[in-house]
Amino acid sequence: MSHPTRDHVAIVGAAESPYTRHPGAGTTTAGVLRDAVVRALRDAGLAPGDVDGLGVASFTLGPDHAIDLAWRLGLNLRWIMQDTNGGASAGGMLQHAVRAVEAGDASVVVLVAGDAMDNAAHTKLVRAYNQATVDHLADLPMTGPNALFAMLTQRQMATWQLTRKDYGDLVIAQRAWAGLNQGAVYRAPMTLEEYLDAPPVASPLGRFDCVPPVTGADAVVVAREERATGRRARVLAVTTAYNADDQAGDGIQTAVAACAPAAWDRAGVAPADADVISVYDDYPAMVLSQLVDLGVTQPGAIRAFIAERIATRLLPVNTSGGQLSAGQAGAAGGMHGLVEVVQQLRGRASGRQVEARIGVVTGYGMVLYRHGSCGNVAVLEAVA
Repeated sequence: MSHPTRDHVAIVGAAESPYTRHPGAGTTTAGVLRDAVVRALRDAGLAPGDVDGLGVASFTLGPDHAIDLAWRLGLNLRWIMQDTNGGASAGGMLQHAVRAVEAGDASVVVLVAGDAMDNAAHTKLVRAYNQATVDHLADLPMTGPNALFAMLTQRQMATWQLTRKDYGDLVIAQRAWAGLNQGAVYRAPMTLEEYLDAPPVASPLGRFDCVPPVTGADAVVVAREERATGRRARVLAVTTAYNADDQAGDGIQTAVAACAPAAWDRAGVAPADADVISVYDDYPAMVLSQLVDLGVTQPGAIRAFIAERIATRLLPVNTSGGQLSAGQAGAAGGMHGLVEVVQQLRGRASGRQVEARIGVVTGYGMVLYRHGSCGNVAVLEAVA
């Protein structure tokens, strides 16, 4: 089945405002978002005057909104949106942007996500993530999602017969990719002993199972293919699912499972065709869940898959190092993987380039109460 976007809409530029664990004085969310937009437009060979659509995702932009950022950037727009769905925001915005370009509501759309995420901002975010957090979780001894995902990881370990070594092999493989990425905040090689001996966070999670908060931003430029000045990432399909299990599932299966079949069908390719994959990696268990939900592997084969395909880097997964090593810049976490796959498909992943025609990106996030409630899948194709 051929999707309508196949011959029309592409990502023609992508960039990241450098991630840092220790932002300098005066660093603001609006500043890093602006920097990412400027870099992405430069990468696309376009100017601010070419932009007539803007999508923004951020936890810390307030009290400003998307329109305030547009004003600060000097953009005159025909289309605008603001997405609040965290790790699923990039895919959601991409879906809307593609439709806007197809419909003629906009011709060049910049999608940007990011945050100035210091310790104070991160603490504030996790303590008041949503009303369910305020009402039921904030007063528990351990704040934030670590305890929730520790329990989910325990459940996955028991169900799929996994050990901490299996997760360690995945984390170490991503760290090896990060060693090739000048933009990753953690690039030093990691041994299995270092992983297993890391300070515990919430059993079975250790320090290296949890994403490090950073400051930064990511952006992509979406337009009709004729606006591209070189290689572009053609959008074959974007599918989404929200509140797929009403928080009543086991959390091991994500909303990606609900939207992946339609993505493959619309794109006209199969899981085996994926040459490079970025899956949202707030925790190692979620990497494995989404790879299963995509149909790339099966639960019964996951241990062999880790050892034979991921640990060997035979299948390029999270080639930036993922958020586990590159860092999680707030809402940019969902956009980070999209930027990485776009750069791989466009031959611009300096130092870590792989040969890739088909790239796949997943989004996952927004813990309503027990686990992430949103998921999406984007399938992209390299076009010279």
